[in-house]
Amino acid sequence: MYLRVFLSLLFIPNFLFASYKYETIADDLDDAWSMVFIDENTILFTELPGNLKILNLLDKSITNIANTPEVHYASQGGLSEVILDPEFKSNNKIYLSYSAKNKNNKSTLFLSSAELKNDSLENQKVIFEAIAPRRTSVHLGAKIAFMKDGTLLLNSGDGFDHREKAQYLDNHFGKIIRINTDGTVPQDNPFINTGSGDIYENEHGPKGGDEMNLIKPSLNYGWPAITYGIDYSGAVISPFTEKEGMEQPLLHWTPSIAPSDMVYYEDTLYPEFTGSFLVTALVSKDVKKVTFVNGTDNQESLFSDLNERLRN
Repeated sequence: MYLRVFLSLLFIPNFLFASYKYETIADDLDDAWSMVFIDENTILFTELPGNLKILNLLDKSITNIANTPEVHYASQGGLSEVILDPEFKSNNKIYLSYSAKNKNNKSTLFLSSAELKNDSLENQKVIFEAIAPRRTSVHLGAKIAFMKDGTLLLNSGDGFDHREKAQYLDNHFGKIIRINTDGTVPQDNPFINTGSGDIYENEHGPKGGDEMNLIKPSLNYGWPAITYGIDYSGAVISPFTEKEGMEQPLLHWTPSIAPSDMVYYEDTLYPEFTGSFLVTALVSKDVKKVTFVNGTDNQESLFSDLNERLRN
C-alpha cells in the first residue's frame, strides 16, 4: 500500500491546478488506514494490524510508536482512526478507535485516549466501549470528529448481520455517539441541539445507496428501513426509499462509489475548492468534489487518473 500527498496543494498556483503531480512518500505499508498531520512536515498514521507510526516528510523516515492498544485485527477490524486533541500542542493527547475483544470474547468498537510522548503512548484510557458485540469485525464505522463545543463524535457501524438493530436505541449498532473527552456523557445528550456547528456524515452503503447526510439531533436517518441500495447478493434490503419520520439523504450515490473519508474545505488558498466537500471513494477510485446550491448537489471527479482506491 502506498501513501501519497497531492503536492499541487503545496506549491502549484490556482490557475495551474490541472498540472498537479503525485509523489510517493511511503510504500510497503501494512494496511495503512487513517492519517493526521501533526505539523506540516509530520504525519501520524495507523495501520490496521495495530501499528501507529510517524512519517517525517523531510527525510521520509518512519518511526514506530510503542505501547499501542491491543486490537482484534480481522476482516475490516483493527486500529482504525486517529485524531488529535484540539489542544494537542500543549497536552500531546490523541484519540484512537479500534476493534478489540470485550469481556465476553466478542469483537466490538472501542475509543481510547492517550498522550503521545517520546514515541510512545502514555496514560491510555478506554473512554468508550460500544454495545455492539459481533463475531466478526465488520462494518465498524470508527470515524472520530470533534464538535465545536469540545465533545467527541464516534460513528458505530451496523455490524453487517446486525443492521436491523440500527433502529433500536438499546445498542450502538448504526449510531453516532457523542461523549466528553473523558468518556462521560454530556448533560445535553442525546437529543438536544447545542448549536455547536453542523455535522455532515457519509455512509458507505450496500450495493448502491451510499449517502451523505446533515446530522441533526433526534432525527432518524432510516437505515435499513429505507434505502436506495440493495444487498450485495442482489436481495432486497427494504422495498422503501422513504417513510414518515425518517430523513432523506442530502444525496445518494447509486451505483455505489464506496465513500470513505470526507473533509470540508473552508480555506481560501484554493478558491475553487472553498465551500466544497471532498470525499475519497474506494470503488469509483477518485475524490468527489461536492457543493450544494439551493439544495441541489453539484459533483466533480478529481484525481481519477491515479486509478487507486482512495481511503483518506
